[in-house]
Amino acid sequence: MQVMVIEDDPKIALFLERGLEAEGHAVTVASSAEDARRWLSVLGPELELILLDLGLPGEDGTDLLRWLRAGGFAAPVIVVSARDDLRDKVTGLDAGANDYITKPFAFDELLARIRAVRRSTGQPTQTELVVGDLRLDLLTKVAQRGGRQIELAPREWVMLELFMRHPRQVLSRSQILSNVWSYSFEPGSNVVDVYVGYLRRKINLPGLAPLIQTVRGAGYRLLPPTSD
Repeated sequence: MQVMVIEDDPKIALFLERGLEAEGHAVTVASSAEDARRWLSVLGPELELILLDLGLPGEDGTDLLRWLRAGGFAAPVIVVSARDDLRDKVTGLDAGANDYITKPFAFDELLARIRAVRRSTGQPTQTELVVGDLRLDLLTKVAQRGGRQIELAPREWVMLELFMRHPRQVLSRSQILSNVWSYSFEPGSNVVDVYVGYLRRKINLPGLAPLIQTVRGAGYRLLPPTSD
């Protein structure tokens, strides 16, 4: 799942980013409303959830939330705020939030609220992705190819999920960067190529048709073994 964390406290943002990535999610961090708008223009419909702090610099999170809903942005928003007054909660929910959790909070509770929000908003409940003989269990975080389990690092998991959600589609290096790492590396960085290499070695198993293919000058794509 593609998640945006809008939080100006670096420690809290890092805590959320690491925790969500450990759960297999792709995380984008924005430290202000202006930063969040820039990322929204890049991610667009790929974004599936927002965790929103209200005390943002320059523009209050409530105003950003109203702007999102006025613009037709329908993905769930969970407010994560130190404001624990009842009026703040009511204002946030009335502005369009799907849920409201106050700081400090237990990470397990946040995960439970994310699951509940996705159920209540009709978000996809698909628990498994299948491309050819490659299977990805989104609940147990288990990947299998031809019945053999594949051990994946968190970044590899997110990258494989991205490929499997867009089978046959050519994904550019910049698209993979924004979805898997959520920020840009120095020009000339080969981090995408390195991780595609890691992933390719794990899923292009001996005796089985290769799935991840390089499209010269364009990027990479995942093709089922039955494709022409």
